[in-house]
Amino acid sequence: MLSIAHLAAQRGDRPLFSELSLTLNAGDCVHLRGENGVGKTTLLKLLAGLTQPQHGEIRWGEQNIATLGDEYYAQLHYLGHKDALKDLLSPFDNLHLAAKLAGNPLDEAAILQALSRVGLARQCDLPVRSLSQGQKKRAALARLLATSRPLWLLDEPFVALDTKAQEQLGGWISEHCANGGIAIFTSHQILPKAIPSITELTLSVKK
Repeated sequence: MLSIAHLAAQRGDRPLFSELSLTLNAGDCVHLRGENGVGKTTLLKLLAGLTQPQHGEIRWGEQNIATLGDEYYAQLHYLGHKDALKDLLSPFDNLHLAAKLAGNPLDEAAILQALSRVGLARQCDLPVRSLSQGQKKRAALARLLATSRPLWLLDEPFVALDTKAQEQLGGWISEHCANGGIAIFTSHQILPKAIPSITELTLSVKK
């Protein structure tokens, strides 16, 4: 269970949101909406433990995520605006390195299976810098499939993907939640039909 209580954040001197409370249980999926600049990315970073809230608390289970540290990070996948890929490495080497740094090394078969699912079987050994933007996004998304973690925090995950890939990602999100996972994502795009029943959470400009 992920719970948010009386959360507040600001950017510089400008308040973004305050008194934000939400409880998510296994299987829940949240579409985080709002205009540019209202704090969607900020909220995802707070939930990922990358920044600290101005006020309020975020709990995983019964504990504040600040006290859990690495134990909490091992429960989530965070995919930000940047794909966190090393351009000189291949999708295979990027996934191998990411898993190793996360303390959950993957064998060759698991890496190849994940890359095959995202449609990069033929590009798995090419340097990332030679891939299209859509292929780079697929390489980043392979992390979701290679290692099972209950919490997915995805910032504009559908950007740069073609229609087929968007439907595939929608299916993976649906599968993740059907298996008891929690997903929170932002998107300004029309959502794929494969996306499961979702909760809409809209942030707005604070007056």
